[in-house]
Amino acid sequence: MALLLASCATSSMLVGQPRPPIDPSQVRIYNAPPPGGFEEIAVIETASGPVTYGEQNKLNAVLQNLREEAAKVGANGVLLQGTANGYGGTSVGVGAGGGSYRGSGFSSGGIGVSISPRTKYATGTAIYVANPPPQNWQPMLPDATGPAVAPETEPTGD
Repeated sequence: MALLLASCATSSMLVGQPRPPIDPSQVRIYNAPPPGGFEEIAVIETASGPVTYGEQNKLNAVLQNLREEAAKVGANGVLLQGTANGYGGTSVGVGAGGGSYRGSGFSSGGIGVSISPRTKYATGTAIYVANPPPQNWQPMLPDATGPAVAPETEPTGD
């Protein structure tokens, strides 16, 4: 059991002043720095659990771990630094043996299969954003011909 808990551990290192803990549902994940600045609180590293199957489930697990750890130090955001896949996969082993004992022969054989999902890892910076942008805020997108531009919005029909 300890091995299972250790394999999905989340660690953090304080780099700023922690705040009172908040509910993890209030922590937003940012792919780019939010406008208006922020305060760095901690660097967080996490991994998906040992029996988490499916790429989307693994991504959801590491993002939830980041939210929970950030909430513990009072951060209302996580600036995602990146994700990576660990080692794992499927392996098959085949064995055979034989021998004799007092004139009688015997033989045996076996096949073993190990299916182990690859672990997903994530790193982020727990941040406090004094004036969070609206929920639908997107970072500036680079334009192929020039500087970054704001994403286009749907016409309002006026």
